[in-house]
Amino acid sequence: MWTGGNTIGTPYWWEEAAPETTSDPLPDRCDVLVIGAGYTGLSAAIAAHDAGARVAVVEAGIPGEGASSRNGGMFGAHPRLGWDKLAQHFGARTADALFAEAAPALNWAKDFIKAEGIECDFQTTGRIQLAWAQSHFDAQRRLANAVQSKSTVNASLVEKSGLRQEIETDRYAGGLLFPDHGALHPAKYHRGMMQAARRRDIPVVSHARVQALARDKGRFDIRTAKGTVRADKVVLATNGYTTRPFRWHARRVFPLPSYLIATETLPSNTLGHLAPGRRMMVETRARHSYFRLSPDGTRILFGGRASMRDLPLDKAARRLRATMVEIWPSLRDARLSHAWMGYTGYSFAHMPHVGEQDGLCFAMGFSGSGTVMAPYLGAKAAYLAVGDARAKTAYADTHLPRHMLHLFDRPHFLKPADIWYRFWVDRMENWQARRGSGGQTR
Repeated sequence: MWTGGNTIGTPYWWEEAAPETTSDPLPDRCDVLVIGAGYTGLSAAIAAHDAGARVAVVEAGIPGEGASSRNGGMFGAHPRLGWDKLAQHFGARTADALFAEAAPALNWAKDFIKAEGIECDFQTTGRIQLAWAQSHFDAQRRLANAVQSKSTVNASLVEKSGLRQEIETDRYAGGLLFPDHGALHPAKYHRGMMQAARRRDIPVVSHARVQALARDKGRFDIRTAKGTVRADKVVLATNGYTTRPFRWHARRVFPLPSYLIATETLPSNTLGHLAPGRRMMVETRARHSYFRLSPDGTRILFGGRASMRDLPLDKAARRLRATMVEIWPSLRDARLSHAWMGYTGYSFAHMPHVGEQDGLCFAMGFSGSGTVMAPYLGAKAAYLAVGDARAKTAYADTHLPRHMLHLFDRPHFLKPADIWYRFWVDRMENWQARRGSGGQTR
């Protein structure tokens, strides 16, 4: 299964852009302290600085070593939920506003990359959402109608008869194409944000986990592993890596593991045959498989729900590889070069939120849309902290609900949820797919 030089535990992306420890000292005080040095935190720091604030960033480990350099590098923004679901959760006005904000958020992120000169192998490849069952394609049709009527996002349906132009498989009932979405190298993307912070002389302090936080006369004293800093405002940007002392947030945004593998270098004619559209590709089934070509077009990168709890990487890689071969049987002899994992910050509303709680401004709960929404909403959280009118966003009108299953700091409910999804949801979706194809095994 593995190549001779396989790397288990190290992301493929780190071959070219491994996260690095910083040596910046912790200042005694600042106007805005940002906690977390991933996409969200660095974008927040840049926005607050450019709005005139003195800013510092503290990071529990090495900047960018979390999801910012571990994700699949898929670049797009559209509501994860259909309009009806959003209206049910947040009201019709907010649902309309969330749909309307999708295209501006995507354009903001593209403009940010261009303005900061971030070299991250960005390409507008388009992204196709592949319907696992006919019922899923019917839902896509409804979503496409809502997207076209409620937003300026480009989206079009791909009937099953046209899927061969996108992917060489018979597994799917159709697809929904977002042609303006793109692809990038996530670790280079983060490195570019670090360089943008460096140009502004924003201190980014590694290995400075926040241990305690106290509020006194409207200001904060934040004790970290590197010392204490006083700040007028704090922006929390920890998403799926949120822990104590931020218990309010940790009980509303939980770390959902996502596993990824990279194949060995494959012949170019093989890849052109398997993925002629060269799109970013995601599935509609609850397994949440997502896959793409590497930026240099030589490998398949494949991710998804190998497990909803921590799993030995070798075992997770076998599960992902089996799913990949289910989609592309011709890859049964392809070997793997890398396997790794990271944590997505998931909310029970399936949507991110920007807000303020106990004086802390925050943006989190991106639920798998972090390459665009994390920097975009990180900037919004920074504007909220400094009182800038640019803070306005429909994501301030969402919310982060608690759930009766998540009663403690750690998401213990993911263990039984993993069993439920593997032995019931996955089987039910496979049955739906077989039924939709006339009972034939697809």
